Amino acid sequence: MLATTTPFLDRTLRHIKPQTFASFSLSKSSKLFHHLLHSVTVGKKQQQQQMDTARKPTIVFNANNNQYPSAKLIFSAAASVAATAMLIRSVAKDFVPLELRDYIIFKIKNLILSFRSEITLIIEEFDGLNENLLYKAAELYLEPTIPPGTKRIKLALPKRQGKISFSLESNEQIVDNFNGVQVKWRLVSKNFPPKNIPGSDPYNPLLLTTEARFFELSFHKKHKETILNNYMQHILEISKELEEKKKTLKLFTLKSDRYSGRIGDMWQALNLDHPATFQTLVMDSDLKRKIMLDLDRFMKRKEYYKRVGKAWKRGYLLFGPPGTGKSSLIAAMANYLNFDVYDLELTEIKGDSELRKLLISTGNKSIIVVEDIDCSLEFQDRLAQTLAMMPQGLHRHMQVPQQQMTLSGLLNFIDGLWSSCGDERIIVFTTNHKDRLDPALLRPGRIDVQIHMSYITPCGFKMLASNYLGITEHPQLLEIEELLKTTKVTPAEVGELLMKDEGTEKVLQGLIQFLQTPLSDAAAEPQPGMSQQ
Repeated sequence: MLATTTPFLDRTLRHIKPQTFASFSLSKSSKLFHHLLHSVTVGKKQQQQQMDTARKPTIVFNANNNQYPSAKLIFSAAASVAATAMLIRSVAKDFVPLELRDYIIFKIKNLILSFRSEITLIIEEFDGLNENLLYKAAELYLEPTIPPGTKRIKLALPKRQGKISFSLESNEQIVDNFNGVQVKWRLVSKNFPPKNIPGSDPYNPLLLTTEARFFELSFHKKHKETILNNYMQHILEISKELEEKKKTLKLFTLKSDRYSGRIGDMWQALNLDHPATFQTLVMDSDLKRKIMLDLDRFMKRKEYYKRVGKAWKRGYLLFGPPGTGKSSLIAAMANYLNFDVYDLELTEIKGDSELRKLLISTGNKSIIVVEDIDCSLEFQDRLAQTLAMMPQGLHRHMQVPQQQMTLSGLLNFIDGLWSSCGDERIIVFTTNHKDRLDPALLRPGRIDVQIHMSYITPCGFKMLASNYLGITEHPQLLEIEELLKTTKVTPAEVGELLMKDEGTEKVLQGLIQFLQTPLSDAAAEPQPGMSQQ
């Protein structure tokens, strides 16, 4: 201490004059001593403060000279925070139960979300085991709204379709605007570890990979009612229109192994590329116009059918000789309405219960076709009679179905309770012999429209000549039209003759010779036309 205070005493005594000591009394000497002692103590404290200040780094925040903390101090603070977080996490993992941790994390997330102004809706690809139709609608809706600046776009060509589809890649985001409301879409994909399928080859196991995909739809919480009530409905309507534009028509036929599959696997589909349209159909122009008007009226009457309490369906009967264009008319109807076609072969159905299952598995916006209905019913009747005449127990050793489809089951299929399992359906029956059909099948409500497909008329021949030969006027056309007024020939026969040669003159001359050939007298045919029940 003496060594420390000596320099300070020297500096203090140096300022005191020698005459001062001589004039001081004893009391003054005592006061001087106390003054010197106080000065020594204060000097020591100041020196100690200077030494402490020199040891510690000084941080000065000055807005005028823009001085900031040093990088070393920032990294030191960050390391301290990270170490503290890891310590807390380790302690929580070892001593806090999993359920309690999840609960705490859940509460923290909710607390953070409570300060956010956005709401996020989740639209998953599957709802349990069923496909989420809203997810599919969102995919279709977002396809034309993908902005040009999107970095990654996924392309796909679905099976049995000829149009390429566009969709968002995982974690890509686009912004949509609806009535002034900004909506953010983001596709999220999560992959789960593959799992072995039980029962597979242990040396070559089958792995099941699982991927969960969903859309995140974010918007300001004040627009919640607008999004849920208006925007969602807007998505469904737009996606429905886009689906109709992208739709590839399908022709469905019965699967041979449908008994071992699920209900949805009872049909196999092929692309329906039939080129027939009402413009190219060989039919009287007035009859075509009536059919198209009837189809248009049916499509616009959804609310009307609901109001009167009827299933939204319509039944047609096409009858006439073979080769008069019944199949072509069905294809033209499918192309006109953009409807899929289900070819229902009644001779392959083993009972009324299977007929109901097939009806349930058909989709909306479809045409269900039962060709040669008279032959199908006769086959079922003959099969039932054969089984009845067999000795008891003999049919067990034969590959004969134990149950047969009945006329009652067919009628219930047309207008019974099962007929209401679907909307926008058209049921078309074809027959070459209308007189063989049971009157119960022809009553109104089951068959709404009857269309007679007759032999070719002069008007129909003009359409054939335009389609096959590309001509609308020719000297021999008038002669052919006069012959067609007295000769019964089907459009299929005339079309085949028009394809026999490339030369127009030679083709028309061959057709004239064919029409002039004497034919056996046929029964009088009714005039072609359409009748409604």
